[in-house]
Amino acid sequence: MARIVLAGYLVRNPLGGYAWQAAHYLLGLGALGHDAWFYEDTGHFAFAYNPLTNDYGPRYEHGIAATADFLARIGFGDRWVFVDVERGVEHGPGAGRAAALLREADLLINVAGVNRIPPERRGGRPAAYVDIDPVFTQIKAAEGDSLLRAILDEHAHLFTFGENIGTPRSPVPAGGYVWHPTRAPVALERWADAGPPGAAYTTVGKWDAGGRDVTFGGETFGWRKRTEWLRCLDLPRRTGLAFEVAMDVDSVAGDRARLASHGWQIADPLAVSADPWRYREYLRRSRGEFTVAKDMNVRLRSGWFSDRAACYLAAGRPVVEQDTGFGDVLPLGPGVQAFRTVEEAAAALGAVEADYARASTHATAVAREYFAAERVLGALLRVAGL
Repeated sequence: MARIVLAGYLVRNPLGGYAWQAAHYLLGLGALGHDAWFYEDTGHFAFAYNPLTNDYGPRYEHGIAATADFLARIGFGDRWVFVDVERGVEHGPGAGRAAALLREADLLINVAGVNRIPPERRGGRPAAYVDIDPVFTQIKAAEGDSLLRAILDEHAHLFTFGENIGTPRSPVPAGGYVWHPTRAPVALERWADAGPPGAAYTTVGKWDAGGRDVTFGGETFGWRKRTEWLRCLDLPRRTGLAFEVAMDVDSVAGDRARLASHGWQIADPLAVSADPWRYREYLRRSRGEFTVAKDMNVRLRSGWFSDRAACYLAAGRPVVEQDTGFGDVLPLGPGVQAFRTVEEAAAALGAVEADYARASTHATAVAREYFAAERVLGALLRVAGL
């Protein structure tokens, strides 16, 4: 048994997707027989989001309470610590032990790099970096982003959800690094027995975001998803199916009315995501997921597949997702469909509806064979030498 510390983003962003992201790593590591701990600090990024007040700043009371409740409910209530670096205060059952945990860990898994824990704080112990935002990371590193490269250099092993990166299937530059493919682990038992499907295809996420576009090969590649969503406006009319997005569409004036006029239903994203259990039930009670991807992942064929989509699959809900090349590493079929145009999206949804039971069975099988936490994390740990 190894002691493995998972560095994640939960106290500072206590939303459903981030909670389950951390949970799947912890539960998977525990199922493999390891002593897994959750760690988070404010040293690299101090601001926190409170979904109850929509407040954003260096205040952590809500996040600490939400983290304590969630981790207790999944069996990790006694194995976490949060460090408020500026105030010099540690919170959680590991308070007072943070430094020792890092020094004594057999491995640190740093998801998304939201925590910066240099080797001297780890006593030189090995660390693995998990890149969940492929293409942006690699292109910025290749451009010589000094802070990013310094962070990457602090890790012995680099993993990415962009499973085509570093292969002839994608032109994304590796930036001089070796990127090992990985994907989102899912604790399947937490999503099983979802009951009958709901009426609507749904998704949860950020509607629009700026400031992270990249230029590569003389072209600009977008980070935001809104432009991709607008290509699919006509989907309700084409299919006669129900679609609902739990997104902050009001962030762009006029977009709520625009979506509604084309037949899209809109759910309050905070009502869905502020509680991780409510978030889970929203996914489980959906008919499936229909979603788009970031332009940079689509055009550069990174192979990225959403960790949220993997949860839908685990619940037996089919996924129709914009094509990023993930069909190179996952078995496309009735329950896992890729599309490039709105016409292909309509056809994919039609194929799901033609035999929904078959699509649901395929979705569950793909989750079991490709996303089961023990399988995904077992492969990661083998690369890391554990």
